Amino acid sequence: MKQDLSEISLAPLLKYFNDLIPLNSMERELIVARFQPRLYRKRQYVHQEGDICSQLSFVIRGCLRMYKVDEKGNTHILQFAAENKWINDLGSFHSRKASELNIDALEDTMVLQISYDNLISLYIEAPKFDRIFRVLTENSFITLQKRLLQNLSSSAEDHYNSFLEVYPDLSNRLPQTQIASFLGITPEFLSRLRSKRTKDS
Repeated sequence: MKQDLSEISLAPLLKYFNDLIPLNSMERELIVARFQPRLYRKRQYVHQEGDICSQLSFVIRGCLRMYKVDEKGNTHILQFAAENKWINDLGSFHSRKASELNIDALEDTMVLQISYDNLISLYIEAPKFDRIFRVLTENSFITLQKRLLQNLSSSAEDHYNSFLEVYPDLSNRLPQTQIASFLGITPEFLSRLRSKRTKDS
């Protein structure tokens, strides 16, 4: 029965990979063997600053955030990850050095996780995954680069519109404080942006 539950929980991940590049039976078996399901309750840490980020997480249900707390206690959110999205501190994960970031659950969240060693093993046993994850990493870098450019030259309204494009399902799921922290504005200013967008539409 336990194995049946594991196979059911892995179905979204298998579909995700299969939609990118069709998997053969051996590759599907590797996914089943290498990824482990984990449930995080709301506010529970997935990863904490000072630890080495040891897992790459794929979100099945719920929402995670990755963030940094500065010396003044302010929270700066770098990324959200909801259904069918990946999250980890990539720098710590690959360098095996202590992380400066935190990852926690904004909702009760089910993830599928793979360790660094198991991911490298997956690359060796099935090179197709090496190509897949290289593309995913490149896409993440492009997204981060666009966000940095926006921070340099775009208005808060442009930032908010971009957030809605990247995270269309989260605007009504997350508290305004979380979205405002991601955008680098106050919740009050976010409320004004939302009101303006509603009037314009």
